[in-house]
Amino acid sequence: MGGDFAPEATIDGAILAREALIHQDQVTLIGDEEIIRDFLKKKSQDPNSFEIINATQVIEMGEKPLKALTGKPDSSISIGFKLLKSNEINSFCSAGNSGAIMVGSMYSVGSIEGVIRPTTIANIPQEKGDDSIILDIGTNPDIKPDVLYQFALLGSIYAQHVLKIKEPRVGLLNIGAEEGKGNLLCQSTFPMMKDTNDFNFYGNIESRDIYKSKVDVVVCDGFTGNIVLKQIEAMYRILQKRNLLDDYFKRFNYEIYGGSPVLGVNSAVVIGHGISSPIAIKNMILLSKEIYEAKLSGKIKRALLKYTR
Repeated sequence: MGGDFAPEATIDGAILAREALIHQDQVTLIGDEEIIRDFLKKKSQDPNSFEIINATQVIEMGEKPLKALTGKPDSSISIGFKLLKSNEINSFCSAGNSGAIMVGSMYSVGSIEGVIRPTTIANIPQEKGDDSIILDIGTNPDIKPDVLYQFALLGSIYAQHVLKIKEPRVGLLNIGAEEGKGNLLCQSTFPMMKDTNDFNFYGNIESRDIYKSKVDVVVCDGFTGNIVLKQIEAMYRILQKRNLLDDYFKRFNYEIYGGSPVLGVNSAVVIGHGISSPIAIKNMILLSKEIYEAKLSGKIKRALLKYTR
C-alpha cells in the first residue's frame, strides 16, 4: 500500500513479476484485500495466482518510522516483517516509508551479529557496460571509520555473490586519489583499508572516475552517497527531458534496478523508490528473490565470524 502510485503501480508490478517468475515462486501481496482483488479482476488476473494477506492500516510516507510501526501493527510493512521474521516469506520489499522499512529490518528480523550499522546500496552503470555499486546512500549520514570499513566488506560480499564479480575492487570515495587526502573520516579509514585481507582495496577514487570501471564497490558515508545518487537522478531527468538519452544513459533509469537492498540484516529486504512504476516494482521483487537465493545474509555472517568470536 506504500508508494506515490500505490496500490495500482504495486499490483501492476506484481503482475509483471508473476509473469517473469517460475511457477513454484509465490508472490504475496499485503494490503487492503478488497482493493487488491477488485484491481486484479479489472486486469483480468486470477486472484488465486497470488497469496493475499489483508492489512487494515497504512503507514504514510511522512510518518515517524518507529512510532508508525508500533502504532500501526496491522500495516502492510508491519505485517510483512512479521511474516519475514517467522519465515513465512523469504524476502520482503516495499516502495513505502523507507524509514519504517529500515526500522522494521533492524527491530524485527534484526541486524546480523557483528554488523555495526546496516546499510543501503545503489547501482552505478559503467561506461564499459558493467555495473558497480555505491554505499551508503543515505541511511547513515554520520559514521566512524570502523563503520565505513565494514561497509566496504558488506559491499564486497554483495558484489561477489549478487553481481557475480569474482574479486570486487573496493574504492574509498574521496576528493583526491592520493593517500592522506580528504576529511578526517577518509584519512582515518584509508590506513585501515590499505593493508586489509578482508577485501580487495583499490585505494581512493574521485567522483569523476566512478563511471570508468576502476572499482566495483564505491564506499562513502550516507551523506555523501545520497548527494551522489540524487545528482545522478537529476542528470538523468535532464537528459531524458532533452531527448539526449543513448544506450548508456538509459541505464541510469532507476526502474531497471528496482530498489536498494538493505545489507547487514538477517533476511532479504529491498527498499523501493517512492515514485516506483510497475516496471520498478517488478524488478524490485525479482531483486529480492535474487538476494534471497544468493544466501547473502549467511555469507555475511560467515565473513564476520572472526570479529564476533
